[in-house]
Amino acid sequence: MDHRNTLIDTNLLAIRRDRAKPEALFLQELAADEVQDRLNTVNRSFKRPAIVTPFASVWQGRLGPDATIVADADTLDLKAGAHDLVVHSLGLHWSNDTVGQLIQCRRALNPDGLLLALTLGGQTLHELRTALAEAEIAEAGGLSPRVAPMGEIRDLGALLQRAGLALPVADSAPIEVLYDDMWHLMRDLRAMGETNMLTGRLRKFSRRRLFKRAAEIYRNAFGNENGKVRATFEIVVLTGWSPDAGQQQPLRPGSAQARLAEALDSTEIPLSD
Repeated sequence: MDHRNTLIDTNLLAIRRDRAKPEALFLQELAADEVQDRLNTVNRSFKRPAIVTPFASVWQGRLGPDATIVADADTLDLKAGAHDLVVHSLGLHWSNDTVGQLIQCRRALNPDGLLLALTLGGQTLHELRTALAEAEIAEAGGLSPRVAPMGEIRDLGALLQRAGLALPVADSAPIEVLYDDMWHLMRDLRAMGETNMLTGRLRKFSRRRLFKRAAEIYRNAFGNENGKVRATFEIVVLTGWSPDAGQQQPLRPGSAQARLAEALDSTEIPLSD
């Protein structure tokens, strides 16, 4: 791959994930717990699950001993039509081709198979983004790429349809984590393997003065009365099904047999021409 034309430096991503510490992978654990909770509400038993994850150890035994676990590489090691469930867990935000990843997952499903894709959404680390941006403008007179852009829930949900999945649903759960300070958060991100992997990142060290100012801005804007600062992680869950003729289909426009105003016991006001 020509990394000059991609957003994410996948070579660096692999290196930093290899250095991640198991005890710091709480987001990955939360994602796995979320998947298990959702599957408990689905009235179906899945016999051939597959999991796409950068951290296989988190998923060992989660969906049974026969679950297929593959890395979230550019090309997923999944066989077409081989699975009734595919879970893509917290890797899409580092993908250079998000729709391509979803299409590969859909192709790996048999008809009426389920995809659960979890990714970090646009509210993630908004506090850190704000503090770094304000500090860099003040200290350097401009901005540089420091935090990867993450999709908003509406845009992420639309990707399911682009990937050819039926009955698409997107929802999110913001999680607030308290840290001693911005430095504590940045150490934790490094331990997770979630630091700056942008191809366009600065290739020289920034002055410590910039980060010191960012830490001050962070504490002033997002600190609490106990001396801690908050950091938001938004986990977006994308749900879609591999198309099948037996699935519920949306009604054709204009086919309703009753007026919405009657159902709501309200007065209908016609639109003026």
